[in-house]
Amino acid sequence: MEKLAFISDMMPLIAVIVMAGVLGWVTTTWLRIKHGYPLESTWGQAVYPKTDQEAMERIKLLSTENAQLRAELGSIKDRLATVERIVTDDSHRLTQEIEALRLPKN
Repeated sequence: MEKLAFISDMMPLIAVIVMAGVLGWVTTTWLRIKHGYPLESTWGQAVYPKTDQEAMERIKLLSTENAQLRAELGSIKDRLATVERIVTDDSHRLTQEIEALRLPKN
């Protein structure tokens, strides 16, 4: 009898937990649809994969932008390496190099 009373007392809590889970799932699915993410099945595969022309064009643009950003990052790394070399170089040699640049070339 006590177990039945305990279970009946816990039913509202269980119902709230189940409803929160269902509401969370519905909200997540709605947000994925709203922002254009493909829906996934239980196994993580897209239910409606986008393979239309617009998606292909979008992928192409993103790939181009990615290549440009990688090239820019490469040049920034080169510049940073130069700055690091200057900062960590001993001051005497750096001074000599600066003075050599200031001297007029014949």
